[in-house]
Amino acid sequence: MDKLLEEAKQREYFYALYSRIFLLEADTQLLKTIEGDEVKEFFPNLFDWDKYKTLSHQELIDQHLNIDFTDISLLHIMPYESFYVRDDGMIESGGDNPIHAFYEKFNFIVEKDKARVVSPDHIAIEMEFMYMLINSSMDALKNADISSYKDFVDMQIEFLEKHILRFAAQYFIAVKAESITPFYHDSAMMALEFLLSDYQQLKEQSDA
Repeated sequence: MDKLLEEAKQREYFYALYSRIFLLEADTQLLKTIEGDEVKEFFPNLFDWDKYKTLSHQELIDQHLNIDFTDISLLHIMPYESFYVRDDGMIESGGDNPIHAFYEKFNFIVEKDKARVVSPDHIAIEMEFMYMLINSSMDALKNADISSYKDFVDMQIEFLEKHILRFAAQYFIAVKAESITPFYHDSAMMALEFLLSDYQQLKEQSDA
């Protein structure tokens, strides 16, 4: 039980971290977070970047990171599932988006204006939803409700299969290729690796 809870905490943390990175521009608090010992190893190229060594956090943000974020999230690369899975390459921002079925089941409300997204199937919002599912599974573990915990594991697998994994590889590979800063290059590379590893571990856990 303790091992499962610790693993869930780690998974929850990384879903929250990658959601934050790809939802909004970087800020000084985010950069301080990734400099922590528990996260630093997941940014293998960032800390060798000469500009990271010589510029202040705010200078990095204003002169480099914000420009990169705009390119990979607003201009050149679309972070929306429907863009990748629809035949017409359109973003489904209305109620017909199938992701609503998952969100409504758990009363998960996407405040699009606050999050500054045009559709609830943004990669960062979907990762935030995974964070919520993991948090619910942790509550089940704390209450020794193994049956509910397993149900939440199955829900996470289903959500990954039906949504995140349908487009995450395309999106993150594009970000890795197009990003001009090691911050977003590393973030994309490690986020994809994390998702694939997480899915495999969940499947193994469910099949055990």
